[in-house]
Amino acid sequence: MYYRCIECDKTYPIESRNYRCECQGLLAFHHKTNRFDFSSLRQCPDWSLWRYRSALPVFDEHIIDSVSMHEGCTAMIRLEDHLYGKAEYLMPTLSFKDRGAVLLACLMKSLSVSLCIVDSSGNAGTAIAAYCARADIACSVYVPESTSSAKTLQAESYGATVHRIGATRVETAVRAQEAVKISRAFYASHVYNPIFFEGTKTYLYEIFEQMDYRLPDMLFVPVGNGTLLFGIAIALQELFAWRLIEKFPLVVGVQASQCAPLALRSAEEVCLGTVAEGIAIAKPPREKEMIQLMGMLHGIFVHVSEEQIVQAQHQLGLKGCYVEPTSAVCYAAYRTLIETHPDFNGLTAVVPLCSTGLKTLH
Repeated sequence: MYYRCIECDKTYPIESRNYRCECQGLLAFHHKTNRFDFSSLRQCPDWSLWRYRSALPVFDEHIIDSVSMHEGCTAMIRLEDHLYGKAEYLMPTLSFKDRGAVLLACLMKSLSVSLCIVDSSGNAGTAIAAYCARADIACSVYVPESTSSAKTLQAESYGATVHRIGATRVETAVRAQEAVKISRAFYASHVYNPIFFEGTKTYLYEIFEQMDYRLPDMLFVPVGNGTLLFGIAIALQELFAWRLIEKFPLVVGVQASQCAPLALRSAEEVCLGTVAEGIAIAKPPREKEMIQLMGMLHGIFVHVSEEQIVQAQHQLGLKGCYVEPTSAVCYAAYRTLIETHPDFNGLTAVVPLCSTGLKTLH
C-alpha cells in the first residue's frame, strides 16, 4: 500500500503523514487488488462492508474488530417502478460517510495516531469523530458556522472538540490545515486522504450484489468534494477490469444550482448558499480529477434548483424516506431527467439516500 502524487508520480509510504505531495499535487492510493469473487458472498456470514475485505486495504484483524461498527449492507428501497434508493441513513452515524471513516480510523490506529484534525460540512466530521472514539483517538472537527447544530452535537457526543469557523467551507479547510501544521496532528481529511474512497467504493459493490450481480442503467450521486463519486468510479473500473460488467452505467453527478462549479463550469469560485449544505463546495480540491473521471466514465453533471431540492425532499418523505436536502438533490435530478428526456423512462436507476433529515435540525 502506498500513495502516489497525481501530478509528478512521486510515491509515499502508507506511514507518511503527507496529505499533499512536495509539489503540492494531490495523492492517490494504490494497493494490490485481485479479482473479487462475489460468488463467495453466498456463504459469508459478515453482513457489513467487511464482507469485501479481500478487495479493501489490509489491516490487522484486531484493529478492524475494535474499530468497526458493522457498517454497510444498507437496504435498497423501491421508490418508483424503475427507481431504487439506497438507505445510507441506516449507517451507525446515519450517513454514508461511515464507509470511508472506518477505513481512515483503521489506518490511524495502525499508525498509532493519538490526535487527528478533520474539516467537514458535518457528516464526515461526525463519522470520523465516531470511529476515532472507537479507536481511542482524540479528534478535532472544524466546521463552517452554517453547519447544523444536530451535526455538531452529534460529533461532540463522540468526544470530539468542534470548532465553528465563521467562513466558507473552503476557508474552513484552510483553517484546519493550519491547525494540523501547528499541532502536527494527523489530517484525517475525507477529501485529501484517498484511502477514504476505498471505503465509499463498497457502496457500489453492495448495489452490484443486491441487484443480482448487475448494475442499474443510471447511478445518481450528489457531488461536492466527490467522496462518493470517487468511490463509485473506483468500483466501476474494478468491476470492468474483472469482466463482471461490460459497460458503465450512466453516472449522473448532481449539484445545487446555487453552488455548481462542475455542472455550470463557472470560472468564479462562488457559492450563493444552498439548503444542500453537504455539497456547498465552491472550489473542490479534486475538481480536475472529477472532471477527468466523468469524462472517462462518459458521465454527466447536472444541477437542480433550491425549489426542486425542497420539493424532492418532501416527495421522498411521502415515500417514507426522511432525508436531508443533500440527499434529495439526486431524486430531484432523476425526476427532471425522466420528465425532460423520454428516452430515460424505463431505465433502472439508483439514488443514494445519503443521510437522515434529522441531521439538518437546528
